[in-house]
Amino acid sequence: MSELLLTGISQLATPLGQGSRRGAAMGQLQIVERARVAIDAGVISWIGPEYEWSGNAESVVDLGGRAVVPGLIDPHTHAVWGGDRLIDFEARSAGATYEEILAAGGGIWHTIRETAEKSSEEMAELALPRIQALQRSGATTIEVKSGYGYTLEAELRMLEAIRLLQKRTLSRLVPTLLIHICPEGFTERQAYREMVCSELIPEVAGRGLASAVDIFVERHAWSAVDARIVLACAQAAGLSIKLHTEQFQQVGGLELGVEMEALSVDHLEVCSLAQCELVARSKTIATLLPGVSLHLGLPAAPGRALIDAGAAVAIGTDLNPGSSPLFSTAAAMALAVRLNGLTAPEALTASTANAAAALGLSNVGRLEVGMHADFLVLESSDWRDLPYTLGQNMVREVWVAGRKQAV
Repeated sequence: MSELLLTGISQLATPLGQGSRRGAAMGQLQIVERARVAIDAGVISWIGPEYEWSGNAESVVDLGGRAVVPGLIDPHTHAVWGGDRLIDFEARSAGATYEEILAAGGGIWHTIRETAEKSSEEMAELALPRIQALQRSGATTIEVKSGYGYTLEAELRMLEAIRLLQKRTLSRLVPTLLIHICPEGFTERQAYREMVCSELIPEVAGRGLASAVDIFVERHAWSAVDARIVLACAQAAGLSIKLHTEQFQQVGGLELGVEMEALSVDHLEVCSLAQCELVARSKTIATLLPGVSLHLGLPAAPGRALIDAGAAVAIGTDLNPGSSPLFSTAAAMALAVRLNGLTAPEALTASTANAAAALGLSNVGRLEVGMHADFLVLESSDWRDLPYTLGQNMVREVWVAGRKQAV
């Protein structure tokens, strides 16, 4: 006797198999027509065509002939911040570049000034509507980074805000310590890096405030040499590692990430074919952020080339106030089809199974027996309407661990 049986599923679409899907395998989905799903203790206990079901259930929910897909996973967000970046938006629309705005004290520096003095409670209150917007778009697992604190105390407050947010939502939040921007001067940079390695990372690891450390590697941010030191400290503390890299320049971040077996290298807008092949030979996930390309007018990351080379590709919103004010994980998936050259099945895999792998998670991202019952009920009877439709939310219901969220 199962606790819950879901019927009236016109079509169930999901990637299958443990771990990430690579290359051509990203386009291979299992499509079950007229499906049923049984759930016990928040976990899928049976799944298949309705004619094969012979059990009983305490409760039955008819989904009304709608399609079901795994809950989407957003592996890259900066959902906690203070203030806004509307001045930057206006300057950029008048021709200023991201780097020029940053050099003038705007960009990330402005957000740091608006965020760093806020309490954890204030930050959580500001961030909750953003998390809820991602949930309404289909996100059942959401990575959330720090990075706008810039001091030991402020970074800890940001991570504490994420912990507060987790208590206010059903969706799973995955906290990441982001070592974002760095001081201009060489001496100041060394001192800040030393604080990160000797104080911040040990404190975060000891208190369980994050599961991974991310670092921004660019000419106007951290060098690959700095990143190696910081990420080695993270690994020594038992934390996973990730990198923002290859967004504006090729400065060795991607190669470092692959060498150090990072969970993911994210952005990759200027990734070369040789680098695509390097990622494909590794276990590292290539996370694409098409909202950045749309908002900043940058060339899109070479998603098609990465997949054709055999890489595992994930998709994230990069939700943040400056370069990607994108509040929909489903929209990020749709943009990856239009901008990064993914097919619809590849985009679903990138937003579920591969996004889970980019966070080091193995129990979400697929609809199989033994997995958490995280899934979306769509407005349509055909799952492809999710990446196809623009400007309308095709997510009717969001379920996490067998419970329907109030969205």
